[in-house]
Parts: sequence; C-alpha cells; structure tokens
Amino acid sequence: MTTTENKTLDICAIKKLLPHRYPMLLVDRVLTWEANKSITAIKNVTANEEFFNGHFPHKPVMPGVLMIEALAQTAAILSFLTMGVTPDENSVVYFVGIDNARFKRPVGPGDQLKMDVEIVRVSRGIWKYKAVGTVDGAVALEADLMCTIRATDDASKAAGQ
Repeated sequence: MTTTENKTLDICAIKKLLPHRYPMLLVDRVLTWEANKSITAIKNVTANEEFFNGHFPHKPVMPGVLMIEALAQTAAILSFLTMGVTPDENSVVYFVGIDNARFKRPVGPGDQLKMDVEIVRVSRGIWKYKAVGTVDGAVALEADLMCTIRATDDASKAAGQ
C-alpha cells in the first residue's frame, strides 16, 4: 500500500482496504493515521448523493445511520492498517455494538464530514473505538463503536469466539 510521509490514503488505497463501493463507500480520503491509535478521514457530501432524493427532497440531510456507517468504515481502515494487512474477499468487518450515539447537527450537501476515530481497546477479537464526526470544526455526531473482523466462513459465530 502506498502512503505518503504524513500517512494519507487516497481513494485507490481506501478501496484496497474496504469492500464497499458506490453508493456505500463513504470514506473519500484518509488525512492521517497512526497504528494502534487513531485515524482522521473525510467524506465529501455532495448534492449528487442518492439518499438526498428521499431524505429529504425539501431539506437534504445525510441520514444518521450513514454517518455512523462512515465512522465505522473509517474505524475498519484503521484496524487493517494497525494489523498491517490488506483484507481479501473473505474478510468482513461487522458491527458488534454502537453506544452513546449522539447527533449534534445536520450534515448536508456541500459539507465535508471530518471523521476522527480512536482505538479505545482491542480484546478477544472485539475492537472498541471512540468516533467523532465534525463539520467546520463543529461536532455533528459522536459514538462509541465496537466491531469484529471475521472471515466470511466464520460469520455465523458469536462475537468474541
């Protein structure tokens, strides 16, 4: 994987780490990251996003569930970078839990959602993160996320097993 001195990742590098594609790929660029610690990434929100056709035509607002998904994708990137692996088609990152999710301001067309995710701990295959999304320096959302990385053939097992 190619990174620059300050550890940025462009969309091509992101696509090597995430299986998501349009319209579900919600990370446009990684600004910086440090293994075992944190990552900062961005999602450029445009008027062309498909979800704005129905949410809401008169006042476009990015759905909260998609903002959480963008934070989770950012967390997944950090996990793979921390482990020093490029996932294959058999690797899947699953949500295990979302706690303390709070939405502080709407995000809409023209906004740049800056996502800061920090690893809180890793235990028994469960990654816990503190995640914050901001727009122009103002907190838009925050949440504690928990995920696990599994091979697709292990996906039916309970988390932590």
